[in-house]
Formats: sequence, C-alpha cells, structure tokens
Amino acid sequence: MAPPFVFPSNLKELEEDLEEEGLRVLCPLHVNGLHPSKLDDLVKGVTFDLSDRELFCIEEQDVFDRIYSLAKAFSTLAPSLKFNLVEALRSNLSVLLPSIDSLSRAAESSPGNHDDGGHVADRVASHRNALKIYSFFLLSIATSEESKTETAASSSKVALQGRKKHAVCAWNWEAQRGRIINLIANSLEINLSLLFGPGEVEDNYLSYISKCIFTFYENQTIIRDEEARKGLGRIVGTVGTKLGRTDQTCASILHVIHKFDYAVAPIADAVASAEQKYHDGSLAVALIREIGRADPKDYVRDTAGAENVGRFLVELAGHSPRLVSTNVGVLVPHFGGESYKIRNALVGVLGKIVAKAFKDVEGDVSSKSLRLRGKNAMLEILLERCRDVSAYTRSRVLQVWAELCEEKAVSIGLWNEVASVAAGRLEDKSAIVRKSALGLLITLLQHNPFGPQLRVPAFEATLLRYKEKLHSMEAPQSPRLDGVEEGVEPAVTASPVGPRQLEESASDSCQPDQTDTQEEVLPDMGNLEQIRALVASLEAGLRFSRLFMSLMTTLVQLLASPNVTDVENTILLLMRCRQFQIDGSDECLRKMLPLIFSQDKAIYEAVETAFLAIYIRKNPIETAKNLLSLTMDCSIGDLAALESLVSSLVFKGEISSGTISALWDFFSFNISGSGVHQSRGALLILCMAAKSSPSILGSHLSEIIDIGFGQWSKEDPLLARTACLALERLSNEDRKKLISKNSRVFGSLQNLIMGFWLPDKIWYTAVDKAITTIYAIHPAPEMFASEIVKRLHRTVFVNGVEGEGGSHLECLSSVPVAKLGRFLFIVSHVALNQLVYVESCVRKIQKQRGKKEKSGTLPENSEVTEAHSINAELGLNATVDVALDLLAERAEKEIISSGEVEKCLIGYCAPFLSKLCRNFNLLQKYPDLQSSAMLALCRLMIIDPDFCEANLQLLFTVAESAPSDVVRSNCTIAIGDLAVRFPNLLEPWTEFIYARLRDHSVTVRKNAILVISHLILNDMMKVRRTCIHHIFT
Repeated sequence: MAPPFVFPSNLKELEEDLEEEGLRVLCPLHVNGLHPSKLDDLVKGVTFDLSDRELFCIEEQDVFDRIYSLAKAFSTLAPSLKFNLVEALRSNLSVLLPSIDSLSRAAESSPGNHDDGGHVADRVASHRNALKIYSFFLLSIATSEESKTETAASSSKVALQGRKKHAVCAWNWEAQRGRIINLIANSLEINLSLLFGPGEVEDNYLSYISKCIFTFYENQTIIRDEEARKGLGRIVGTVGTKLGRTDQTCASILHVIHKFDYAVAPIADAVASAEQKYHDGSLAVALIREIGRADPKDYVRDTAGAENVGRFLVELAGHSPRLVSTNVGVLVPHFGGESYKIRNALVGVLGKIVAKAFKDVEGDVSSKSLRLRGKNAMLEILLERCRDVSAYTRSRVLQVWAELCEEKAVSIGLWNEVASVAAGRLEDKSAIVRKSALGLLITLLQHNPFGPQLRVPAFEATLLRYKEKLHSMEAPQSPRLDGVEEGVEPAVTASPVGPRQLEESASDSCQPDQTDTQEEVLPDMGNLEQIRALVASLEAGLRFSRLFMSLMTTLVQLLASPNVTDVENTILLLMRCRQFQIDGSDECLRKMLPLIFSQDKAIYEAVETAFLAIYIRKNPIETAKNLLSLTMDCSIGDLAALESLVSSLVFKGEISSGTISALWDFFSFNISGSGVHQSRGALLILCMAAKSSPSILGSHLSEIIDIGFGQWSKEDPLLARTACLALERLSNEDRKKLISKNSRVFGSLQNLIMGFWLPDKIWYTAVDKAITTIYAIHPAPEMFASEIVKRLHRTVFVNGVEGEGGSHLECLSSVPVAKLGRFLFIVSHVALNQLVYVESCVRKIQKQRGKKEKSGTLPENSEVTEAHSINAELGLNATVDVALDLLAERAEKEIISSGEVEKCLIGYCAPFLSKLCRNFNLLQKYPDLQSSAMLALCRLMIIDPDFCEANLQLLFTVAESAPSDVVRSNCTIAIGDLAVRFPNLLEPWTEFIYARLRDHSVTVRKNAILVISHLILNDMMKVRRTCIHHIFT
C-alpha cells in the first residue's frame, strides 16, 4: 500500500524531505535536458500507464515521479504532449469520481467480514490518495499555464509579431481550463465523507484548492470565460458551505473583492448560488456580518475597496433578497459612516430588498405584519437618505426610488410623499441630484396609479361628485358608524379598488368635454368602503396633479440652467407632463423654443427632437394646426426660435409637402373653421419655411397680395405685415415674376404706408416691414420711396411749406400730431433703409469684381496682361477700390447732406427734426410725438457723422431729462448703436453713458447695463473703476 499523499504548499515541495510520512518524489527527471524523441516516449509511457493500468497506478513511485517531472516542466512541453498528459489525468479523475460511490455499497455488503473490511479500507485509502494526487497535478498544471498565459499576454503588447508566429501551433489552454475547473468542482461535490470519514475533510487539501481558486479569481481572463467562471463559483460555494470552511472562504472572498473589481459580480453570484443549492446561507451571512463589523473609517481610507464591497452587497441583495433582508440590521450602522460609497451601496441594498423580498403574500398574519413593518422601516430610511450630506448618495437614493416605482413597489399612499421629495430636490445645488430628481419625476408620471389624464379641474370635478355620492350613502348608515373614529382617513393601501379600476373610473371622468348628462351618471363602485377608498385615491391623485402643476415655474428656471443635463431632462419631463395633460405644461414647452439658439449641440438636438415628437404628426392637417397654435400670442423671441426650427426641419425634410399644402389651405380659407388669425399664422409659418426653401411662396403670389393686403387685413392688422414678410422672402425668380405680372403689389404697399386704417401699435411694425420689402423687391427703391415721402410731406404739411425747418415749426399748429409722428417715422426708416441699400450695392459690386478676378477674365493681349501685372505690383489697381469707397461715402452723405448747399429730400427734414426735438415745451404736451421724433433723430444720427456730432448734446440731454421712460430707454439703446458706428465721436461722452446706470427707472438701468456690457465685451468701451461704481449704487 502506497504512503498517503499530503498536499504540499507548492509543486517543488514534493522534492523536499519532510518529517511526516507521505508520498514524495524520489527520482525526478530532468525533462528539459531530454531529446525530443525521448521526451515524446516519456509522455507516451505515462499516458499509456494512466490509460491501461488501474486508476491507482498514480500512487506508484515510478509513475508519480514521472508525472511530477512532466508537471514541473509542463510549460516547456510541446502542445501535443501537453494535450495528451492533461487528457490522461483529466479522464482518469473523471472515471475515479463515480467509483467512489461504490465504496459505500461495498461497505454495506460486508459489514461483519473483517477481511473484506480491511480490503475496503485499503480501497478507500487508495481512492483518497488518487483523488488528491489527480487534483493536485491538474491544479498545478492549471496554475502554471495561467501564469504563463498572463505573462505572454503582457509581453504580446510589445512583441505582437512573435505571438502571431506561434499562433499556428498554439496550445489551446482556454478549451481545457473550464473542463479542469469544473472537474475539480465535481470532485468536491461528491460524498467526500466516504473517503475522509464523517469528520472534516483534510485541511491542507481544501486549503490548496481554495488558494488556487481565489488566485484564478484574480485573473480577469478566467472571469470572462463563462464555463470557468461557473466552475469557480461551484467550488467556492461547495468549500464555503458544504465542506464547512466558512470563515476561511469568507476571508478570502473579502480579500479578493477589496482588490479586484471585476471579481465582485461573479463572487456574489457564487455565494447566492450556494445558498440556493444547499439551502444554507451561512457563507452569505458570514460575509454580511464581516462587512458590518468593519470599522467605517476603513472604508474612508480604502475608497476602491469600499466601492467593491458596496457593489458586492447590491449584487448579493439582487440574487438573495430575503437572506439579506434578515441580516440587513448589521449594515444599517454604516449609514452613519463617512464613506458615501458604502451609503450608496446600502441604499441600493434596501431598494433591492423592498423590490424583491416582499412580493409574496404567504405566511400568517403576524409574519405579514412583521414584514410590512420591516418594509416600512426601510422606506423611511430611503426617504431620510434623500437629505444625505453627500450629493452622490442623494442622487443614488432618487435613482432607487425610480427603480421601486418601475417595480410597482411603492404604495399609492407613499406616492405623493416621494413626488414631494423629488420636487424639492429640483433645487439641489448638485447637478447630478437634479438629474436624478428629474428622472424620478418622469418615472412617477409614467407609472402613476391615478390615470392617464392629470388635469386639476377634471380631478376636482370628479372628486366633488364622488364626495356627494359618499355623503348620500353615509347619511342613512350613520347610526352604524358610531364605532369609527372621526378624522381617520381610510388606508389607501388596503383599498379593495385596484389601481387599474381607479384608472378606468377616474380617467373617464377626466375627459375635457363632458356634458352635464355625463357628469350626473357615475359608475357603480359597489359598497360604502369602496367609495371611501376611491375618494381617498382621488384626493391623492388631486394632490399629485397639483404638485406637478406647481413645478412649472421651477422647470422654466431649469430650462435656463447652464448645465446641459438639466436642460435635457427638463425637456423630457415637460414632454411627459404634456402627455398626461398637466396644467401649464404647454406654456412651459413654449419656453423651450429659444433654446434652439444654444451653442451646445446636445441642447439643440434635444429641442429639435422634442419639437418633432410634440408638434409634428403623420397627418398634415394636425401638424399644420399644431404649428398654427404656436404662432398665437407669441413673443418676438419665440417667433425667432420657431422660425429657426421650422426652416431647419423643412431643410431636413421633416416637414412634408403635405403639411405645406395644408398651411396654404389654412391661409386661403379652404379648410372649414379657419379664420383670419389662422390665415395669418399659416402665412407666417410659410414665411419661416421659405427661409430654407424660397420656392414655397412662388406658387401663391396672387393669394398673398389679395388676402394679405385686402379686406382681411382690416380684421387682423398683422396680416399685412406678414404679407410684407412673405414678399421679402421671395426668391430672385419669383421677384421678377412679381414685378412683371403683379405691378399692383407696390400700390398695395404704398397704400399700407400712407393709409391710416391700421392701429398705431400695428402700423409702425407693418410700415417698418413694408419699407424693408420695397427696398428688397423694387428695381428702383430709392425713386419709389422718394415719391412716398413727397406725397406724405404734402399730406402732412397741407400748405406745402418749403425752406428751412423753422418754417415747418410755424405751421405745426395745423398739423395733426399722429400724422406728424408717422411722417417722421417713415422719413427716418426710409433713410436707414437707403443706407443699407447703398452698402448692399457696394458689396454686390465688390463680389462681382472678386468673381471676375478669380475667373481670370483678363485680355489675352500680352502687353495688356503685362501692364496689368505691373499695375498690380505698384498697387495702382487699388484705385478702383478707393473710388468705390468714395462713391459709397458720397452716397451715404447725400442721404442727409445737412452741411451741403444742395440738399436732398431727407436733408430738408433733418433740420426740422432737430429743432423739433429741441422744443421741449411742445414735446412735453405730446409724449408720443417726442418718442417718434427722438427715434427718428437717432436713426438720422446713425447715418451721418456730422449730423450725429451736431446733435449728441441734445441726445444725452433727452436721455437724462425726458419724462418718459420709453424715450430714455430708446435714447440709451441708440447711444449704444452710435458708439459702435462712430466710436471716436462717442468716446468723450463715456462718463455720460455710464451715468445712465443712475436712472431712477429700472427699465432704463437694465437697458443701460445691457448696452454697456455689450460695448465692453466688444472692446468698444473701456472699463472705468469710478464709473462701474454706479452699478452697485
């Protein structure tokens, strides 16, 4: 009989002489020095002995020494030799395991025969020896190969070519690794008490296996191998649970999860699988208690270990929620620790427990009550953690609440409290907390138990009717309710009416257009208790709706947040609010439109995606109606944002041609129910679309003129302005068609400018756009505009006074103030557009010259070409640019020409306007006239530097002493424009510009700050310390 095999600490220790008796290596072979043929014969001999002889031949000294020698030099063997040796050892161990069960049957067959009993004992010893020897050599080979593979993987980054060279004859260790590990797991799962007795299994045997296994857990490559990972988990579970090495396994597990983050999830799965397989949670309980007994300060020092331990607890709670729930008490004290990562993990653990550990309803009343109290205690902890000192923990708690809502683990009675907490966290100073709060609110809306429509008026009406029904049912039964305490609200969670029944009843009553007959008919909800539960549920739903309605102001503020995630998630929440018809959500979504101008691509895309989801439909008419609704009661900023969105979507093809046709039908009153306001809105949307596709407007020119300037414009005065905008957006081809076929369009524009049928507030904007349209489409706009000014001059000044401005002042007593104000507005706006027209003509000429120079359209004569090149070198060609600049300067000067002998049309009005603005006594009687006169004066000052210099003192005097806030604000804004155009003229007046910050009007001070900040940021004005003091006084 061979001596017993004692597990050494490593392979080389088998060559050492120990005091203990045991199987040791006596004659090791130097395999590295053998010839390849002899080495091949050696391996063949070993594999032959292992396959043809008994399984226990490995105990023989000769076979043992040869296998040891080959295992020691395994890394140097050829791939084929490696394969043969491993297959022989693995197959023998596979055959050995089933034969161990026969030992019990042999012992039972001869209980009284001493000879047979001794034979059985020898067989048991041989089986035990063989099991340990096979396991030892296989694990030694696996450890050796893993260390070699890890070294080769690190060196392959430097020498990639060498790895490719040996790829043809590579030893496929990955295919053998999982088989060996699972075979070791099978050897541990058999009845080892047949081999080692009823007591414990040999400690050194299990220690060696555990050491190898946890070394494998440190290798990420092994963890990625599913077969090997499952085998490692089986070994850990068997050793730590079935074989009783709980404490040692627990210590090894904690060491591994502290150091290697990729081993956390596999080990948690192994521990949970052991608990389910052996119905013994001792290993998991030991791990939880060890983690709970740890000093919280240790987790502060070891942040990586704290994160790994936290992940392990969360994973374990996800796999075995009940087991963790019974031992979670030892972890709760860590909520008071300083490590936020542990607190984050404990929050996740509580979330897993609440979601999974309390689902079934089995057990008696006392156990149910106990579990309910435990669940409520955990929910209270989660609510309390929403005010944690760490933003990471607050964010994690809100995420856990969102997960619980998705799992339907939050009762209806707690729904409003969670929503209130999330609403409060919207004002958190941390962006990650706000992001989680917005996500929680989205989840609460999506999974709310109150119905698909959450409008407050509908809830109030439904609640009122059910309360009346409840009072009518309680009246005859009041003597029976003496035992019920007053003021006690029925428990919502115990309601026999489920959330789905509530949704079917409450949502039907939340329809917007219910008749009185429908309101009188209520669905029969059954007995009195059910009605009470429904009333309580409706009250909770009403509080929920009011909570979200009150959030609209905060959400609008979050839309202006500099944090991108705040804006993106706020948009998502507003979209969800609109889906559930929360009051005020549509108005808040309109506040989203200006964000299209954001420089951040993520915000731009979020706004565009939300716009498509909300307003663009498959039905073109519905899409047109949605777009028309956006044009009603819109600010200028909203219209600009809407224009940017519509033009972009038309360019991308998101707005179909069918939608464009539907908009034309709305504009032409071809759709029943469409009015003049819808017509104007449709034309406005078409103008926005024409910005990226001008051909849209060309096919309906006659309709634009007939409707835009016809009788409909008297019902909606803004329609005329929108028609002017449409004419301005025409393409060059359509403008030519318009001039050739519809000459009456200019007559319509002239009538609009000279007519007095529009209200004052709309007339100014309409005429502004009409004059701009004339300069955009007329072939000779300066001639046409001069005729309009002349006719207006004769209309306003009936006597037709000519000469200096003083003559005009003498006849002001007979001039209507409204006509004079409009005349001044037209004169100044024509002058300003004339300046823009001159500059555009100059740019057009420069562009044409640039194209000719680039195309090389020069004479082919060599002498001319040579002369041209010489002129270019001498800079003589620059005289053309100089001449062009002189012509442009002269043209701009001639607009007013107040200092010349020959004056143009507007030049006669400029002195009159200047003297009129100096007549403070007259203008104090007519504030509107002062506003128009000063606005016209500022426009003329923008055009001519001489006129500007002559009237600067007047401008600053009015900006300081005018009684009207509007006049002072306009003058402040005009000063900023003048500082940009004529910085040298305004530089001596810097002190007076800063003085606008001391104005008593908030509006004027606000405009002054905007103007000054704009000038400073554009390097048009220097910051002065003494002047900046005005901002804070």
